[in-house]
Amino acid sequence: MAPVPEHIQLQHLGWRAGFGESLPVIRTWAKKRRREVVRKLVLGPESAPEPVRVVDETDLPDYKKLRNMGAEERRALQRMNANGIKDLNVLWTHAMISSAHPLREKMGLFWHGHFACRTQNVLFNQQLLQVIRQHGLGNFGTLLTEVSKTPAMLAFLNNQQNRKQRPNENFAREVMELFTMGQGNYTEKDIKEAARAFTGWSFDAAGQFRFRKNVHDEGSKTILGKTGHFNGDDVIKILLEQKQTARYITGKIYRYFVNEEQPDDKHIAQLADKFYQSGYDLRALMQEIFTADWFYDEKNVGSRIKSPVELLIGLRRAIPMQFEQEEAMLVFQRVMGQTLFYPPNVAGWPGGRNWIDSSSLMFRMRVPQIILYSQELNIKPKEITPEMEEGQNYRMTMQVNEFLRRQYARKVNANIDWTAYIEGYKDVPREQLADQIAQSLLVKNGNIDKQLLEKYSDSSSRENYIKTVTIDVMSTPEYQLC
Repeated sequence: MAPVPEHIQLQHLGWRAGFGESLPVIRTWAKKRRREVVRKLVLGPESAPEPVRVVDETDLPDYKKLRNMGAEERRALQRMNANGIKDLNVLWTHAMISSAHPLREKMGLFWHGHFACRTQNVLFNQQLLQVIRQHGLGNFGTLLTEVSKTPAMLAFLNNQQNRKQRPNENFAREVMELFTMGQGNYTEKDIKEAARAFTGWSFDAAGQFRFRKNVHDEGSKTILGKTGHFNGDDVIKILLEQKQTARYITGKIYRYFVNEEQPDDKHIAQLADKFYQSGYDLRALMQEIFTADWFYDEKNVGSRIKSPVELLIGLRRAIPMQFEQEEAMLVFQRVMGQTLFYPPNVAGWPGGRNWIDSSSLMFRMRVPQIILYSQELNIKPKEITPEMEEGQNYRMTMQVNEFLRRQYARKVNANIDWTAYIEGYKDVPREQLADQIAQSLLVKNGNIDKQLLEKYSDSSSRENYIKTVTIDVMSTPEYQLC
């Protein structure tokens, strides 16, 4: 089998370690040693990520008075949270679009699905987002601990109701099943005992973690063969001691960043061993993946279907633009089935082939034209199913659905800046432009019909030709792959 051409390998790296890279960046990478390119991608800037903030703790109402709030005060609070979560969505997508460290945001997106959480409290969402962005490329043990102590996750998994007299197993079950070891690698007794250890993990009205000693079960527990007077931190330590945790996390990362459909058990096992020995160093794991020869095998290149968010962010990183109403991003996300902060359930988005069906594929192929030709968004988004089917959460989800419905048939107006994109092709001869554009945007371009591109292009000027060929290439089934 012929090796994958180098420029395709580098595009493959750009998509898996971020959201795609421009032609000038790929050319710069081609002049450097692969290991050096990967090292810079993984390390990124020294500075910590700028927090994505839409609210400050001091802006929030006194939740201690929530029970005494009148109907109008409660509605105002719901509006503040619903609008805040929409703003958080928009600002995070901006961070992904403009980031100088795309891998950090890509890891954040991965963990957003792994630690799937639905809460209608904007502050809790904001805190959890900061944790996964700050620690998503650091140490997995730290990330797991910090996520597990966020009010968002404790509330979502009912640990507020987990007390020594009435243990609630939901939090302990999901920590084992979804966050660390995977189903079938522990017993029901382990879950019950871990739930006892997590009693007392709670949070206060200001969104700070609190250990409530008076509801904690101090008794002896036996978890995964170990016995002691364990608390929640001890459970996490025991889970990290299990090699199965390294295997489970590595397998999930491999399927997300390398190959969903054909995972290689041998490569996963080798990576998991090193991940475990490193003490769960995520940065080292990602460097190991991106420098491996097998990462660039043909079977891995173009094997993933872009998630809706990857598709949108990749398009906006390639061609800078500003929407007249940035909330339009939420509608695109919803129509395609991935609205940030609204995962379908605790297991997150299933991904892979689930992103595509006959109607969603047609819409995904129209997205570049809707945005870049300023067309009407005349597809009704599916409603978000409320996670909690009663009370405040239900009503707030209905408000978001109503907002999405109001966007139907509205024209998407965006201020598009083609300057840098067109400049990237300044040295490409006219007769090679179509091929070069297709090669720059696609990692699988064997079926692109150059004659068809020429037929539907606007040849009135070099600029118009580049624009129309680019939009046509972005509207192909092949552009859905990375």
